[in-house]
Amino acid sequence: MKFYKLISQCGIQSGPLKDCNMSSRPIRITTAEQTIFNVGSHNPRKNSTVLDLVSGCHDQTSNSDADHPLSKPWEAGQLPKVHLPAKTSEDRRGKMSSLFVSLLRIPLLLLLLYGFVCSLDILSSAFQLAGGKVAGDIFQDNAILSNPVAGLMVGILVTVLVQSSSTSTSIIVSLVSSGLLEVKSAVPIIMGSNIGTSVTNTIVALMQAGERNEFKRAFAGATIHDCFNWLSVLVLLPVEVASGLMSYLARVTVSSFQLHSGGEAPELLKTITEPFTKLIIQLDKSVITGIALGDESMRNHSLVKVWCKSSIFESSVNVTAAAAQNCSTELDCGKDSDLIWITQNISSQINTEKCRHLFVDSSLSDLAVGLILLASSLMVLCTCLLLIVKVLNSILKGQVAKVIEGVINTDFPYPFGWLSGYLAMLMGAGMTFIIQSSSVFTSAMTPLIGIGVISLNRAYPLTLGSNIGTTTTAILAALASPREKLPAACQIALCHFYFNIFGILLWYPFPFTRLPIRMASALGERTAKYRWFAVLYLLVCFLLLPCLVFGISLAGWQAMVGVGAPFAALTIFILLVNLMQSHSPTHLPKTLRSWDFLPQWMHSLKPLDKLITKTTALCCSPARLNDPDVVVVTPDTTNLKPESKKQAEQWYDNPALSLPEEISSEPRVFRLRGLERCNSTPL
Repeated sequence: MKFYKLISQCGIQSGPLKDCNMSSRPIRITTAEQTIFNVGSHNPRKNSTVLDLVSGCHDQTSNSDADHPLSKPWEAGQLPKVHLPAKTSEDRRGKMSSLFVSLLRIPLLLLLLYGFVCSLDILSSAFQLAGGKVAGDIFQDNAILSNPVAGLMVGILVTVLVQSSSTSTSIIVSLVSSGLLEVKSAVPIIMGSNIGTSVTNTIVALMQAGERNEFKRAFAGATIHDCFNWLSVLVLLPVEVASGLMSYLARVTVSSFQLHSGGEAPELLKTITEPFTKLIIQLDKSVITGIALGDESMRNHSLVKVWCKSSIFESSVNVTAAAAQNCSTELDCGKDSDLIWITQNISSQINTEKCRHLFVDSSLSDLAVGLILLASSLMVLCTCLLLIVKVLNSILKGQVAKVIEGVINTDFPYPFGWLSGYLAMLMGAGMTFIIQSSSVFTSAMTPLIGIGVISLNRAYPLTLGSNIGTTTTAILAALASPREKLPAACQIALCHFYFNIFGILLWYPFPFTRLPIRMASALGERTAKYRWFAVLYLLVCFLLLPCLVFGISLAGWQAMVGVGAPFAALTIFILLVNLMQSHSPTHLPKTLRSWDFLPQWMHSLKPLDKLITKTTALCCSPARLNDPDVVVVTPDTTNLKPESKKQAEQWYDNPALSLPEEISSEPRVFRLRGLERCNSTPL
């Protein structure tokens, strides 16, 4: 919010201006941040206030002496006495009430965080109900999964469909342990699941689309995970296909230890959220695994769990056998003339207790239940996120924001500044290990990035640490697997661990290698300009592109090379030309120094933006910036004197920090239309 002070005088001090007649039209001041001030009326919009530009135009001369006293005590060497008003009981009650409200915000924030995490869990269940069986069908064709590119796309699609990397990983472990899939073929699927799990915090970032600057920072913070995963896959997938490096390291690590199956690792987050989420929905995830393993009987089973407890009963049954049956090998047998009877123990499972959730006795299909939960969980998610942002904005302001910014975003003193990022990485790994969910950690961090509490440079190592934390959780879960699945589960978990370690070694140690930060910043800038770009990004990166590449991979490697090679060559050419245009355009031909020779739709999003704006014109009316009564006030940054480029970046990353000490003391002058006849001092 920007505050503007108007110093206006009508006429001279000794008397009024006789012809000071202002127009009765309201004057609006519109800043570049879409902050609109309506003069003479109250505007309920955010960041709006009321400015009275003409209230002093009709003041009478009778008040001029009172407003401008002739005698000034300080001119005669006497200081005026300042009388401080005594604190009344109302003031004390007001302070107590404000303190009570401030303390009440903390439990309210925790309650909203609880609802936010529960809605994420129910959202995952909704996606599994809607697309879980489809995901099982995708995993069923093992010949396709042997293609590394197809396996990568399958990992992305399945994880997006079920909204749970742990579910897709458990399916992969079952396939490997049953011998239907090799570990080397499972590594690309693990890479794809690592990409697909980052869609959750990108969806969370969409909830902050109401405020442009917050949306820009939140979307950049959410997509930094996507950029890291995609860049790591582009480098490590060819290395894995050519050498099998990660699968070899995982196999050597497992063989060097004497692993024994142990108890399950404690899950702190599920212990807190399951009492509520189990009242909404419970799923039988063995159905998806059974379909992936080729069990056709599972297709008729519902994913909605009905029976929570069951008992196994054993009964003895006499079975008639042929005369040639060797009676000595059986537990209990006998002869009756020419017949031989054998006693066998038969075990049967009997359901004893029904589950208690909303859809236990529902006759709806899995798809209908999934769509209902999807709509309701998105609504709760959006509501909780918006309220969390509002509460955080009310708590983290002023000096509190400065203190938190200093704790989170400040580096260690020279020469130990490089350790700050690695400490943040350890912090992210520890937090993810505690809550055992990287999606929850990164999704909860997204609104903090949006309001500017966490900078993008600090969010990057926190996200990388979250990747490491979720792999340690997977290793602990693998150690709790049954004996027959233990080696396969540990190898898969270690492949996931090595993938993230190698990705960090590629894209973090040196500042010039931190390309995900630049890519995410560019995506944030593009999204702030065209907000619909965020939805397009989600559809292309997590649905259309994986489906297209998966379809081409089904045609064989010849089709992949025929389509992929020209596309890769064109992409490299565009990147090189863009790089030379920004650094050394003189070395390029005149035609290639800009992309203006191409049609506008090939190098700009403006035509698509115009089309989308026209289609949404019925529900969204743009601001009338061409109105002659509107004065657009653009913030002036020419007088800013930052001490360094890093400090300037902190202003962008943390808007809660006040910058009056960095702004020149010279007043900014704005000419307001409608005040020409009222000899006013310029604003």
